[in-house]
Order: sequence, then structure tokens, then C-alpha cells
Amino acid sequence: MTTKRKAGVANPSRRRFVVSSAAVGGGLAIGMHLPLGAVTPVKAAGPPVEVNAWVVVKPDDTCVIRIARSEMGQGTLTGLAQLVVEELECDWNKVGYEFPTPGQSLARKRVWGEFGTGGSRGIRISEDYVRRGGAIARVLLLQAAADRWNVPASELTVAKGVITHAPSGRTTSYGKVAAAAAQLTPPDPKSLKLRDPREWKIAGKPMKRLDTAQKLDGSLVYAIDVKLPGMLCAAVRHCPVYGGKLVSFDHGAIARMPGVVRAVRVNDSAVAVVADTWWHAKKALDALPIVWDEGEHATRTQAQIDAFLKEGLTAPNAFAMTTVGDVPAAIAAAPVKVEASYATPFLAHACMEPMNATVKYTPQRAECWVATQNGEASLAALSEASGLPLDQCEVYKTVLGGGFGRRRTQDYTRQATLIAKQFPGTPIKMIWSREEDMLHDFFRPISQARLQAGIDSDGNLTALHIRVSGQSINAFNGAAMAKDGRDTRQLQGYYAAAGDAQLGYTVPNLLVEYAMRNTHVPVGPWRGVNTNQNAVYLECFMDEAARAANKDPLEFRRALMGRHPKHLGVLDAAAEKAGWGSPLPPGVHRGIAQFMGYASYSAAVAEVSVAPNGLVKVHRIVLALNCGHAVNPDQIAAQAEGSVAYGLSAALYGEMTVDKGRVQQDNFHTYPILRLAEMPKVETVIVPTFDFWGGVGEPTICVVTPAVMNAIHAATGKPMRTLPLRNPVEVLAKA
Repeated sequence: MTTKRKAGVANPSRRRFVVSSAAVGGGLAIGMHLPLGAVTPVKAAGPPVEVNAWVVVKPDDTCVIRIARSEMGQGTLTGLAQLVVEELECDWNKVGYEFPTPGQSLARKRVWGEFGTGGSRGIRISEDYVRRGGAIARVLLLQAAADRWNVPASELTVAKGVITHAPSGRTTSYGKVAAAAAQLTPPDPKSLKLRDPREWKIAGKPMKRLDTAQKLDGSLVYAIDVKLPGMLCAAVRHCPVYGGKLVSFDHGAIARMPGVVRAVRVNDSAVAVVADTWWHAKKALDALPIVWDEGEHATRTQAQIDAFLKEGLTAPNAFAMTTVGDVPAAIAAAPVKVEASYATPFLAHACMEPMNATVKYTPQRAECWVATQNGEASLAALSEASGLPLDQCEVYKTVLGGGFGRRRTQDYTRQATLIAKQFPGTPIKMIWSREEDMLHDFFRPISQARLQAGIDSDGNLTALHIRVSGQSINAFNGAAMAKDGRDTRQLQGYYAAAGDAQLGYTVPNLLVEYAMRNTHVPVGPWRGVNTNQNAVYLECFMDEAARAANKDPLEFRRALMGRHPKHLGVLDAAAEKAGWGSPLPPGVHRGIAQFMGYASYSAAVAEVSVAPNGLVKVHRIVLALNCGHAVNPDQIAAQAEGSVAYGLSAALYGEMTVDKGRVQQDNFHTYPILRLAEMPKVETVIVPTFDFWGGVGEPTICVVTPAVMNAIHAATGKPMRTLPLRNPVEVLAKA
């Protein structure tokens, strides 16, 4: 299927905090305690009823679906609700949602499963049990109606929450039988047959998002909006050099500034000022005399880091993940040899909502209101930092103003807790400034790659050597899988066989290596993680190899993909939709790329022009995606469009550089993002094969940049090998 969307214009005015909306967490809160102040309950003809952990039914037939995963704009909550409703068979126009808390889940033996939302796994790893949750609720509701009428449940049908007994003509609704249904013994989940995705009525359709109305009227509550009685605000400053320490600070110098309560040590490397408003805290923090011990990394430069990674491209004893045939011999014997080196920089997440959390601590209980990609991890961080056991802690998860992997790390949750411990009984809202958020991120790892190929006299690729040199997220986190430099995660997209990021080409002689080169800069997952860099390296090199073989880039790839039908399927779909090979307007050129990540297959064709002064304009991008099952095509298209905006921002402008041990880019004036006028037309082609569950949020971003780089290569005759492209690019006239 093909999905086209029109760009929308958001209301730029700031939302006003709405207490009643805070209590519902952006949806309909039924039976879940979210203490954000006094809330006047809506009167109803009887209480809402929990049919099971996933479904709560109100007397007016509204069905509230509980969503454990985080919502950060990607539409996971709507997609998961669709899957539940598909089996529940209630009326989509009477559907609400709420977020259960991790504390409630822990008390109920983790009935909602894990809360983590990352790696494009929000739907694909929970689809089975949430669908079964909806199916169980439907069975219970039907059985309750059958018991009321004293008829077999097999004689009943249901549509949009209305139960019908055709032989007698009787009808009832979910709201009328929910209380009885809740008393019944649920069936074994494994005994239920789920609907064939090809027969879906709610799932698989472009249903409206459940959180749109609250976004439009300003009532959707983000963590930064939280207000509690008696709350104070905290602003934080970190040691500018990673690994440095806080020596001292002079509270007396700011004690009489407006609103200031106290300056406090957060941990070994950060200080905070607490005041009546965040702005007062921020202004006082700016004036606070602080002494730092910048440590051994204070002289590190970007040039040193680059040289360190470059050394890894040729160093001996790299970790060889894949070895097929004799690559050195095959390249040496090839009549045509190709070699190229590439480099990608550190990148910031630049979430629109900076890191923040609100914590209320007493010696008996700790509570946290936070935007997080993992509510359970936030609960663990709250417990650890507060020193209280898990059952004396609770986390109230809000929607996220951007995540992209950054909000999986719980440093900000711990910081807010450590500050709140110094003000027992007083809620403390800690907000990072934009500058702190940019400078103290967990950045996308920097890396370089060197690729070599051998091509025979017929233009066939006979040997391929890939060597990646770069920083390891797993090593930074101390994960065992990074021991001895053997970190396969850094080679996402190059996996030979089983896995969610397989190499889409079959080459007779193949060698894939990784040289771990860790720096002092903190790193973490960034939307797409390592598939983004690795797709650039491989797909730009494939274009260079195709040119060396005097072959069309599409046909060169197709010849290597006979054993990879799903890779080939999306490549062909993107090429066909884009009209590959058809005439283009003067000065416009195409580039193509394909890759696999997060268990989904994606491809892109970019149409680009380069002006004489080097200014790049991306006119159109066609994206093809096979994620197996497409739960909400409209949301898939939205994610593809978002990946273009995010990916092009990184490709054209994104770069975090190091000098004197610290990152230099501290706000959007030095770390630009794509402007609205630069956004190309985006067309999304969805080609589901209905035989697996793949991710959506991250797969397509990895093909955006190499498709654009290859189009620039076609336009200028110059291969693009280093990011960012620094629009305008250096132009090399064609011979």
C-alpha cells in the first residue's frame, strides 16, 4: 500500500497547565491514582469496572485501554490500543487510554509486562499478549451476557461493544455486563485464537490517534508541565568536561538573589540551585561561583579523537564478526579494486522537551513524575537514589516531548531524586536548560569505516571488506557483550544470518570487522543507533562500486540480492514508486539505498539538486518499508516523514565536536535542525508481507542519508564520505 500525507501546522502558543488533564495522564484515568492535585470526578451511573488488566469499561460503554509502553509522539499508544480493540470488538469512538504505573505493575507481579520503549519494540514485542488481553476481555463480557440471558455464549455476536443474541433479538452493551464479567474466571490466554491480520477491522487501518485532541487543545500533560502544591524548582550545572568533578561552590554569593532557597551538591560532578521558580534558579545558577576539577580529559580535542578512530581502520587484531572466503586474496586478484573511507560524528538527541523530573521525597515514600522510555527503570533509579525499597516508591509516567533513545538513560531521574532528598516533604521539579541538555547528552557514537571491494571483468562484486572503527555503547555501559572488543551491536545491519539487522547482499568473499575505539565522551542509543552510520558506509560504497563496475546502482544491488527477497522487495518498491530510470527535471538527480534494522526492511530513493554554489536541495524522498504487519498505516507514514526530518537534520547539519574535553555545540544556533522550507516531499510505500513483526520508528531513518548522499554524488560526480555534509557542499565539477 502507498500512503501520502500532508504536512500539518502546529499551534506555536505554549500550553497552559490543566489540572484535570494532569490527573488523566493525557487520556481517561479510571481507577489509577495519579496525584497531581484536586480533581473533580465526572459523575457516572456507577463506577468503572476493570474487566482485566488491559481493559476497563465505564457504564457509558467507554473502554479504557491500559498502555504500559511510553508515548513520545511515535503513536505506540494508539497502535497498541488498536491491537487490543481489534480483539475486544468495542467501538473505537468510545476508546480512551491510561498509563498504569510501574509500582502497580510490580505489585501485580508485572501483569503488564515490561515498560521499556526503545529499539522500535513497543508494539512488536508486546503485540501477542496485548491482543490476548483484549480477546480475554471479550470472552468474559460475552460470557457475562450469556449468563444473564441463560443462553450459550456461542450464540452471541458483538460489534462495536453491542452484544446481540440473534435467536431472541436481545441486545446489551459492554457497560451493562462489565461488572458481572469482572467476576468470571478468565480463560487460558493460549487457548484463544487471535484474528488473522489480513482480516483486521481496527488494527491495520489508519485510525485516528487517541492523543491528538489533547495535543490540539493544550491539555496533554508533559513532565515539564507538572505542578504540585508547595513545589520548588531546581536548575542544574554539570562539570563541563566529561569525567571531571565538582570541587566547591559559594552559596553565599547568590543567597540574596530573588527566590533562591539553597544551592546544593547533586553528586560528584553536578551542582543545583533550588528556588521558587525555575527562572530564578537558572539566573542564580548562572551567577554561582563554582570550582571544577576538569580532570585528565580537559585537553582532549576532536583532532585527537579522529586520529584515534582512523588508526583503528588499519590496526591489526580487529574483531572479525563475519568471515566468508578469502577476502584479501580475492581483492588482490580482482581486475577492478575500490576503496573508500567514511566518517560520521557524535550527534545529540536534541529532544524538544529537555531532561526533567519532579520528585517528592519523605523518609517513608518517594514519588516521581517523569517523561521516561522505561517506567520500570525510572522506578529502579528512584529507589536506588532515594534509598527506599521499591514498594515505597512510585513513578507516574507522562507523555514524552521527544525520546529518540535519550530517555532510556535515567541520570536525570536520579539527579532529581538526590536533590529532593535534601528537601524532605517538598516536591522538587528539576529542569535542565537547553544548554545542559545539549552538552551533557549521551551522544550517538562517533565512528569511521574503511571499505574495500574487488570487482571482476563482468562487473560483479566478488569480494567485500568492511572495517568499522568507533565507540561502543555497550562498552560505555559496561555490558559483558562488549568484552574484548567483540561488540556485534556496533555492526548492526551487517549480520550474516539470523537477527534483526541482516546484510542484504550475498558476496562470495566477505569480511566484516570492528575495531573498538572508546573515548571519554558519554554515548548512548540515538534513533536508529548504529544502523544509521553503517547504512551510510555500505550504501554509499555500493554506489561507488557500481560506478567502478559501470553498472546502474539499482541493477548492481539487485544482482547481489537473490537470496534476500525482502530486501529486494522494498528496493524494487521504492524504485518503482520513484520512477527510477525515468527522466527528471534538469539538474535533479536520484540516489538510492536499502538497509535492514529493527526487524524491518527499508529502502529510499532521493531526488536532489545541487546549485552551482553547492547548496543542496532535497526535492523528494520515496521510502519503502516492510514491517511485516502494518498496525496503523497513517502512523507508519508519519514515522517515515519524521525520520526524513530527523535524518536530514543530521545529514546536513548535525555534528557535536570536542575541544578541551567538552562538546562545543550548546543550542540550536550551533546545532541546527531542518527548517520547514527545507523539508522535501515524502511518499511512503508500505509493503507488508504479514509474516513477521518488525519495528517502525527507527528502520527508515538509516536509508535517508545514504540515498541523499548518493544523489549528491550523481549530481556532482563527487562521492560524499564525511558527515555532516555542511550544506552547501563543496562542489567538484564533472570532468
